[in-house]
Amino acid sequence: MAVFALGMVKAELMGKHFLCRTAASFVSSRIGIISRPPILPKDLGMTRERNGGLIVVGSYVPKTTKQVEELKLQCGQFLKSIEVSVEKLAMRSVEEREEEISRAAELADAYLKAHKDTLIMTSRNLITGKSASESLDINFKVSSALVEIVKRITSKPRYILAKGGITSSDLATKALGARCAKIVGQALAGIPLWQLGPESRHPGVPYIVFPGNVGDSKALAEVVKSWSRPIRLTSTKEILNNAEKGGYAVGAFNVYNLEGVEAVVSAAEAEQSPAILQIHPGALKQGGIPLVACCISAAEQASVPITVHFDHGTSKQDLVEALDLGFNSVMVDGSHLSFNENTAYTKFISLLAHSKEILVEAELGRLSGTEDDLTVEEYEAKLTDVKMAEKFIEETSIDALAVCIGNVHGKYPATGPNLKFDLLKELHALSLKKGVFLVLHGASGLSEELVKECINLGIRKFNVNTEVRKAYMDSLNTPQNDLVHVIASTKEAMKAVVAEKMHLFGSAGKA
Repeated sequence: MAVFALGMVKAELMGKHFLCRTAASFVSSRIGIISRPPILPKDLGMTRERNGGLIVVGSYVPKTTKQVEELKLQCGQFLKSIEVSVEKLAMRSVEEREEEISRAAELADAYLKAHKDTLIMTSRNLITGKSASESLDINFKVSSALVEIVKRITSKPRYILAKGGITSSDLATKALGARCAKIVGQALAGIPLWQLGPESRHPGVPYIVFPGNVGDSKALAEVVKSWSRPIRLTSTKEILNNAEKGGYAVGAFNVYNLEGVEAVVSAAEAEQSPAILQIHPGALKQGGIPLVACCISAAEQASVPITVHFDHGTSKQDLVEALDLGFNSVMVDGSHLSFNENTAYTKFISLLAHSKEILVEAELGRLSGTEDDLTVEEYEAKLTDVKMAEKFIEETSIDALAVCIGNVHGKYPATGPNLKFDLLKELHALSLKKGVFLVLHGASGLSEELVKECINLGIRKFNVNTEVRKAYMDSLNTPQNDLVHVIASTKEAMKAVVAEKMHLFGSAGKA
């Protein structure tokens, strides 16, 4: 095309004149527009949109049919398909037509709200009339039905892709009420990408105009894949790195059931905060793999960075199994062992975990108190020794160190916490030198002043359990009419505590 355009320029310089009927690629070559890569969601700042995308296919040309087949083949694992019958829309009774339109609109609405990309397509068998005017009437009935379906969809799609010239024109103007649009660029070569105008039903929503005969058989699938909502693959290391850079801490909240998971994720999204879903061996024993799967799915679907952490792994077998369950990070708890035994135990797990790019936290020292039936008497508790910590970090290659500076699991005594900030200051200097994150267990019950001082001295992860668990238990004392009301009440009670902690730790607004 560039060679042809150059030849045309030479001919024009020699006095030739041309009237051109061309596609966009010729215009770009003729006037020297430098090609740009296709526009992607991230280019429009679409990193937190959760609803599904809407793909509407009305075109009947053979190329479109092949593209739809390839789309289903490549994207069937995440794409919901709704086929509307052309026969019912154009050849049957008014009642059957209405029923087909309502069915498609209701299904699409439900799928989009469930964050699923949704394909609405007309049945592929081409139905023609006995005359040209009858065929035109069939086309009109099908096109107007697609308009009516999209009109009835109340959910705001993350993006809209209209396949076919008439389809894209009618949906934009008649279904979405657009009178103007900003042309952002192309979703793929020859496929314009708009942003709908402020007067439309969905202002600013990306609108992909995909002509029926454009692209190869894989073009439609390529565009949909590039616009599908990617599964968030956040790592605990990334979350803690950001906390280190930003000078705040992230809450790791113990969860035991679906309500707890939803409370943490809901609070994190509301407060725009990163968070860590934390499972203790006791909770894992009760909830098993379904609890882990629930946490992982919730983390992947969340609109903010969330990871899943296995806490207090005192058993080598538990930790080895946890490494295969999809946790983003694990805590190796060898604090009950001698220093040498703890080092060997932690090093063994660390080697396995790092081969899977899983962050490793370990504890040096011994916290007193009780957590999930694990009790350590006060006389057993030991503060973290700085010199031993340096040796421990070097030999185990851990990523995060849970420190003992006078903090305890569970409730603090009546005399209150007695944290050794001089010790924490030394440990912070060591952590910066060795590139590890500092973690504080036993954050429940610490005053705002103590928490903020801990953050100033390098704590980047706080474990929170007692206060969230108490909110759950207290909520159960309020009489409810139905189990679903109990679930809603406990979730809201926990969510309030989690949100408060996010503000206290400084992570709110940092997602």
